[in-house]
Amino acid sequence: MSRPEALFPLFADLTSLAGVGEKTAKLFDALSVTLPRDLLYLLPHSVIDRRRRATIADLVPPAVATVEVEIIAHFPARRKGGPARVMVRDAAVEFPLVFFGPRADYALKQFPPGERRLVSGKVELFDGVAQMVHPDHVLDPAAPHDLPEFEPVYPATAGLSQKQIRKAALDALSRAPEAAEWADGPLMAREGWPSWRAALEAQHHPQGAEDVSPDAPARRRLAYDELFAHQLTLALARQKARKKPGISTKGHGRLAEKVLGGLPYAPTGAQSRAVAEIRADLAAPVRMNRLLQGDVGSGKTLVAFLALLAAVEAGGQGVLMAPTEILARQHYEGLKPLADLAGLRLEVLTGRDKGAERTARLAALAAGEIGILVGTHAVFQKDVEFHDLRLAVIDEQHRFGVAQRMELGAKGRAVDVLVMTATPIPRSLALAQYGDMDVSVLDEKPPGRKPIRTSLVADERLEEVVAHLKRAVAEGKQAYWVCPLVEESEFTDLTASEDRYQHLRAALGEGVVTLVHGQMPTAQKDAAMADFVEGRARVLVATTVIEVGVNVPAASIMVIERAETFGLAQLHQLRGRVGRGAEASSCLLLYQAPLSETGKRRLSIMRDTEDGFKISEEDLAMRGAGDLIGTAQSGLPRFRLADPERMAGLMETAQRDARKLLMDDPDLSSPRGKAVRFLLWLLSQDRAIGLLSVG
Repeated sequence: MSRPEALFPLFADLTSLAGVGEKTAKLFDALSVTLPRDLLYLLPHSVIDRRRRATIADLVPPAVATVEVEIIAHFPARRKGGPARVMVRDAAVEFPLVFFGPRADYALKQFPPGERRLVSGKVELFDGVAQMVHPDHVLDPAAPHDLPEFEPVYPATAGLSQKQIRKAALDALSRAPEAAEWADGPLMAREGWPSWRAALEAQHHPQGAEDVSPDAPARRRLAYDELFAHQLTLALARQKARKKPGISTKGHGRLAEKVLGGLPYAPTGAQSRAVAEIRADLAAPVRMNRLLQGDVGSGKTLVAFLALLAAVEAGGQGVLMAPTEILARQHYEGLKPLADLAGLRLEVLTGRDKGAERTARLAALAAGEIGILVGTHAVFQKDVEFHDLRLAVIDEQHRFGVAQRMELGAKGRAVDVLVMTATPIPRSLALAQYGDMDVSVLDEKPPGRKPIRTSLVADERLEEVVAHLKRAVAEGKQAYWVCPLVEESEFTDLTASEDRYQHLRAALGEGVVTLVHGQMPTAQKDAAMADFVEGRARVLVATTVIEVGVNVPAASIMVIERAETFGLAQLHQLRGRVGRGAEASSCLLLYQAPLSETGKRRLSIMRDTEDGFKISEEDLAMRGAGDLIGTAQSGLPRFRLADPERMAGLMETAQRDARKLLMDDPDLSSPRGKAVRFLLWLLSQDRAIGLLSVG
């Protein structure tokens, strides 16, 4: 499949556009414009009202005016570098046009006394007198001209003038072909959207400020195209994954009954619902690709374990993958008692396992003697062979993007995939990032989880906090103390955490405090963590190494230093490390006064709610999508016009539309399907096109 010929002019060299040479093309790079196509989507963010008026008499400066004037007289500059003036008269008043520098001589040539000119520019007051400095446009009113009534203002970059951008954009626009309609007819009618070509015309030739607002029908239509193409790519990936034959894994439920019978509590409604959704997916003959999203402490691990049991009940095996060794070993410790209840063999495999022990474990795995394996990415290694792997559960999604999900599927096994994330993601972003997956949400806390008391404390009261900690430690309590990431430089983080460690050691006594930071060798880090987990150390000083998944039920105090420097999601994750045991827990947010408005808002949200979804929505509102998940690892697509956070509704419509279209027309061969292929080429969704051609 190759790009439709009608699109060739839009994918030509940028230098083929009017007024664009090599040098200008380089400048356009800063605006992410490398093809004529990109200029279609470089849309104006505002307009300048250039409508003609008879006089500036009723104008409230500063304001732009376009007015026809008669030239009265010239007043050259009195001193070097001073202003030259041209006095003019409109229908009612006289005022000066002012010019500085070398433009002054040029100006005098442009304005022969006695003649008429159309001038457009900013009128400002100087010493109480209205004047126009360096008009933007000077035209002969008798000659034809192309000054629009509303002049679009494009995003700019140093070295490129608005004139150059507009000239190139209009040339690109003239190359946009008439295309068959790919948007859904009833949707267009309901939203009042123009066609693609008409929407572009409306954006580059606005008839007023409302035309370039994000909510203008033309702009929403173009943003929708982007969301739709993206969701279509995800839906194609999902369709392709489902085309690969899955294995129907039907558990008889007896092992699950044993486990549930041995638990001291009943699962929540949300847990039971998620387990039912997952078991239904496993039983279906297509591959499962599901996201299990739950807040800190919502009981994801139990849901995942019950899912893994279904694989074992059906005679297969399951694997649970964690991002780090510490987490893999913790999952193992946590699941071992449950596996014992079910009477099945559970083992752990990490990069650290070597020699005879590893060989024996691998042999048992290949023979099917191990029902469930817990491990790190080490389970991907060539020599790891399963007897009959049915389900892979991946913990902590954002370390594991779409590409790795595909890699897991590509191991040739018809493996069902369940991804767990403890980062509550707002609906709109979940769709942008995981639109290829089905989603189960755990939105209830299991009984017995005590609320965590959160307080804000200014850092001048640090010594009081240390004294409070000393009393708590004497009562046998355990605490985390999280140091800020001071600079991007690891050296300063090191000093910050080292200093705090020395300070607390002096205050609380030798052997009470242990330290973990990113620069430590893994073995040393694990040893320090083990001291804390097993209760030998009472206080763990750490940089944010501990954010995900560390589980020490006895720890009931969390101190976060310079809390205002952390993002909301991170604060929420850190706070989730306590409140896991029987003790009432507290979280102290130490901040440096005075707090900025954002800092204040962020910390008060933390104090007021423990609901991760509420917190993530607030975080999104305050920071924007890219920041929220850290763009480098977010797997979030780069949209030019669409704003997933403001357009959550549009994103959902796009997902439904894309999935329905593929159900009705899986290889996009209907008239609308062919038009949609054109859209995918236009927006460079090559991955989607690849999925189409091989699928």
